[in-house]
Amino acid sequence: MDAEGACTRALFRRRTDGQAWNAGRADRHRGGLNGLAGSGIIANLAKGRLMTKRKPLSTVVAESLSEKIRSGSLLPGAQLPTEAELCAEYDVSRTVVREAVARLRSEGMVVPQQGRGMFVSETPAPRNFSIPDEALRTLPETIALLELRLSVEVESAGLCAERRTDAEANGIRALMEQVDAQQADPAVVQIHYDYDFHLAIAKAARNEFIHGFLSYLRPMIVPRFQLGYVVTPALKDSYYARIHNEHKTIVDAIERQDGRAARQAMRKHLHNSLGRVRALARASGVAATEAEHQAAAASLFTDMKRPAPTGG
Repeated sequence: MDAEGACTRALFRRRTDGQAWNAGRADRHRGGLNGLAGSGIIANLAKGRLMTKRKPLSTVVAESLSEKIRSGSLLPGAQLPTEAELCAEYDVSRTVVREAVARLRSEGMVVPQQGRGMFVSETPAPRNFSIPDEALRTLPETIALLELRLSVEVESAGLCAERRTDAEANGIRALMEQVDAQQADPAVVQIHYDYDFHLAIAKAARNEFIHGFLSYLRPMIVPRFQLGYVVTPALKDSYYARIHNEHKTIVDAIERQDGRAARQAMRKHLHNSLGRVRALARASGVAATEAEHQAAAASLFTDMKRPAPTGG
């Protein structure tokens, strides 16, 4: 065995007795070739390579997961392994895994589903899917409107469960079945194709302000852009099946008159929808400034302004 091989082995070998440790220490203090070999540098120089700075572990994990997604090992809609599973697979800490997943999420490659974990985004990659500029420009407003809906419709579902009549509950279920049975090509369906279902829930909440407000938003929300911008044709069936399950969970809670469960189910449903649109915005590199948000909001609610009543 040559000196380089002996020293390299001595450096990495587990020193379980005093003799081995002393031999390794002596090697590290020898000059010339042995000293370099003991430091680990000669092994790289001998192969003609320079020492380079290692990538952060979170980058290594993120790039590995990204490659699995691009290669199809992790298909769109698939759930990522749990934190514990990723820690074991890559032999890293939870902090490293969280940083890696956060990077993938910021790039629109994965999206959270409330209460379930992280999933590979179903959004078509911009380089493989052409989205009109006018549709992309509406994304920030669409996200803001979904956030607004989330704050209103969660309570709407709870009130509906607590106040609905049997006839209204039956009507809501019938409408759900009608809407969810269509399963049309995502390329010809608007992303908010189930808005009438949401309006029926709001009407049974017995709060005219909630129903009136959501009705007012309807022409602004529904024609935003096609479902095909966030769901690929290959995933149509699984997407519609999941949305139906989310709808059914809401309706089941309404029929049981369980306000708390209805609120939780509606929050999950809208949160998942919001996650898909946010993923599209990230993947497309679309963002809006605070000034643009303010201008859009001012334009959106102009028609709602009414003159103050005059005293008689």
